[in-house]
Amino acid sequence: MPKRNLILLLATVAACLAAVAARERDAQGRRFGEVMSIIDRAYLEPVDGDAIFDAAIDAAMSRLDEHSAFVRGEVRRELETALDQRFAGVGLELSIDDSRREPVVVTPVPGSPAWRAGIVAGDRIEAIDGEATAGLQLREVVNVLRGRRGEPVTLRIVSVAAPGGTLDPVATPAASARDVTLVREFVRVESVRGDRRRADGGWNWMVEDEPHVALVRITGFGEQTAAELAAALESIAAEPDLRGLVLDLRGNPGGLLSAAVDVCDLFLEDGVIVVTRGRRNAAAAGDEGVVDVRRATAGATLAGVPIAVLVDGLTASAAEIVAACLQDAGRATIVGSRSFGKGTVQSILPLSDGRGLIKITTSEYLRPSRANIHRRPDDGEGATWGVSPDAGCEIVPTAEAAERVREWRHRRDVVPPREASGAGRAGSSAGLPRDVDAVLARGIEALASH
Repeated sequence: MPKRNLILLLATVAACLAAVAARERDAQGRRFGEVMSIIDRAYLEPVDGDAIFDAAIDAAMSRLDEHSAFVRGEVRRELETALDQRFAGVGLELSIDDSRREPVVVTPVPGSPAWRAGIVAGDRIEAIDGEATAGLQLREVVNVLRGRRGEPVTLRIVSVAAPGGTLDPVATPAASARDVTLVREFVRVESVRGDRRRADGGWNWMVEDEPHVALVRITGFGEQTAAELAAALESIAAEPDLRGLVLDLRGNPGGLLSAAVDVCDLFLEDGVIVVTRGRRNAAAAGDEGVVDVRRATAGATLAGVPIAVLVDGLTASAAEIVAACLQDAGRATIVGSRSFGKGTVQSILPLSDGRGLIKITTSEYLRPSRANIHRRPDDGEGATWGVSPDAGCEIVPTAEAAERVREWRHRRDVVPPREASGAGRAGSSAGLPRDVDAVLARGIEALASH
């Protein structure tokens, strides 16, 4: 058969298959519309058509994999905040005081409206725009504080800080309460952190009891993560007698694939970063789908400086890409416990009516070595998945020890009082890093043998 005729035949077959698929979709749509019509006219009680439609989408997405979902409402806002790394608000990290059931400031976000207004850790929020906060859930308080950029909000603040920045246990609301009006603005959400906060809101990158070792913690992979990390590495590179870097990815749930690729590229001169594989054609034997290989570009940062990467069972997705890439390239030693094993990529597709987002798995990723990362439901401990520590570097803390480290680390993330510490001094808390965090201590030891 002439080549031209073969091409025409293949095109005709493809068009016919597409037409059949379109007719099937139309039939499915009509069938669902018929069901909705029956419910609307026959059900005993009036129904919310939108709620039923949303439930139908939820059910459809649940037939896929556990990472595909119909995202809307509060979950959508949280997802967009995590990926965009910003929200419109006043810039407060809060908790709920158990005794008073009122929100208390954990720390202000450096540079935010709350920070500039002098609100500090330990301050209580007694009211918001004249409405008492006692009894509200933390999520309710956060929702009230967030809003549109440029809108004002007035907080009734009860300060528990005495002059000099120390806590005053006998401070009374009548003596220390004040109204503070803040104007909401875009607040940046950090994804890159150091060992401990400075009083000016910045970070001390060098480990407190190991002044020649830097610590960088990445909490997620968003739009600004690579830029944040590049700035941190620039500061670290200027440190005298730098002997190693610990990159802490513990508890990191992942984020943007592009951010993970950019982070890896900061540490590599060349080579493969990650391999992604798209949808396969089930009718074509041996079809591997669309394969995309992401490669590093020249210009590595901290070339020659030993790196240890800390991982645990909550290190997932984009964080696993970074750990696997640096391990396969021989650029880092992996320390901790086996990672989560999420090796799929989700695309975020908005619905045309703006009602929500479709988060759907569109590809999977593999290590540079082409080894599998994704843990499937029937995979046991002996299967190939996740990122495992290097030989001699596995350390699994007890649940109690891990919780102590989280609480200790959280205290070190709090901005210390500016009056007490001065602009450049570090905040601290009881216990030095190597004494409190056994995984970090093992990572520092691994640097010497890298």
